[in-house]
Amino acid sequence: MTAKEQDKFFSAARMVAFLTLASRILGLIRDMIMVPLGSPVMADRFWTAFGIPNLFRRLFGEGALSSAFVPVYTEVCEAKGMNRARLVLANVAGILAIILCCIILLVSLGLWAWWEICGGDYYRLVLLQFTGIMLPFMFTICMLALGSAALNCRGHFAYPAFAPLILNVGMIITAKCIAPAICKTDIGQFYVYCVSVVVSGVVQLVGVVWLLKKSGLAALANFRPILPETKEIGRLMLPMLVPISILQFSAFADWLIALKFTATPDSPNLPLTDGTVRCLYAANRLYQMPMGVLAISIATVVFPLFSRYASRNDRLGLKDATNRALRLSLFLGIPSGLALIIMARPIIELLFQRKNFLESDTIRTAHMLQAYSVGMWAYFCNHILLRAFYAIKQPRKPLQIACGLVCLNLALVICGIFTPLKGSAIGLATAITSSANTVLLIWFLRKQVGLIGFRKILKSLAKITVASSVMVLGILAAMYGTEQIPLQHHVTLSGIIKVVAGVAGGMACYFITAFALKSPELPEIIKRRAA
Repeated sequence: MTAKEQDKFFSAARMVAFLTLASRILGLIRDMIMVPLGSPVMADRFWTAFGIPNLFRRLFGEGALSSAFVPVYTEVCEAKGMNRARLVLANVAGILAIILCCIILLVSLGLWAWWEICGGDYYRLVLLQFTGIMLPFMFTICMLALGSAALNCRGHFAYPAFAPLILNVGMIITAKCIAPAICKTDIGQFYVYCVSVVVSGVVQLVGVVWLLKKSGLAALANFRPILPETKEIGRLMLPMLVPISILQFSAFADWLIALKFTATPDSPNLPLTDGTVRCLYAANRLYQMPMGVLAISIATVVFPLFSRYASRNDRLGLKDATNRALRLSLFLGIPSGLALIIMARPIIELLFQRKNFLESDTIRTAHMLQAYSVGMWAYFCNHILLRAFYAIKQPRKPLQIACGLVCLNLALVICGIFTPLKGSAIGLATAITSSANTVLLIWFLRKQVGLIGFRKILKSLAKITVASSVMVLGILAAMYGTEQIPLQHHVTLSGIIKVVAGVAGGMACYFITAFALKSPELPEIIKRRAA
């Protein structure tokens, strides 16, 4: 693959990042509207239920299915032509649809059996009902992920990055207009929110099916006979599914642990208080915003690139692309994490502190966000490293690492919530285990493909460190300057000025310093590299 072909993929990351940024901004607006709504008890249960279909989105959309599908589908497109590629996509779609329907049926029956056998209070019933209503979203979001992966393989990145906008717009309209018009009660409005999630998912799926047909990639879904390529995807997916499932279920288990260890009138001595899950959700959304805009964008466009190199047995090209992607991840991930650590409280005050989201909620959410952000550099790199392993069809090592780290994560969380850290221990445990995961993945990838250019990475890291240090000073100076403006009676305006000044000042300092140091990653962001 030529440098020009590499540049085509890396430049697509900018377009994906732009669309993803628009989606994340709308998602942020959605959360600004919805997170402060409702009582802490009801909000905890809604966001926990909302996390279940999103768990499967991460497993299939950003996880095992896409990771197994992309290398095989890319190879089919390259070697066997588009007619065969259409058949493979239709076969995988048919089998996935059956599997998802079975999962939804089994989970629904499991929820009913749990209630019938174990019973519980009114709030457990509400949690089960919220979950049951939103389960069909699991089907639409996973089928959307498959269609998006096929489009990405053929160089179509726009709609897959645009699709989340539909969900965000749907939930915003529901929260502002539809739910208040239909129901006046707190619980009734949450039920309407659940329905809006499912409806938005259907609209998203219709859009990707239409685009697949327009692009000539679609064929009628079928599940028999099972094609050899589909079997290969299954063989790749199963070992990938285990490590990704472990990590994703571990992350979701953090929320369940928070809900389980929240004090109630019957168990007043538990360490956490109502609203912890809502605070975790808010902190998660904020630390994942730079990940979703930047890390996922890079990983999305380099995965087909990695797969092409692997299919051609071009190890030199694979190592070069991996080095390039890792340096870009560090260039964006390190300053993102530092900025969130410094600006956590003013950002959360501005976005969420209203209605039922109090100052105490702001403080504990800020602590959670700071803890998560310690591992930002690792979150960025992990997406690249996992895709490198999957591209060379060597998922065993990530599996082994994941199995060990999930135990470490659970131990850190359960022990940590009983310390003064409380809910912040969840974020810190995530940061520690993700950092360990990155180090181990780099070590074992080096054994698989050889040297990946650590000298270049260290050279870039030195420049990133200097630029990040200047950025920190710029943020602190900008925030201090805004505090001198006499706006005591305009709290919202003061908050906006502080956050905007901090972000703008920090970015300006970082990129100006990077430009002065001639950081090679900067051209990846601001312009297309010459062929």
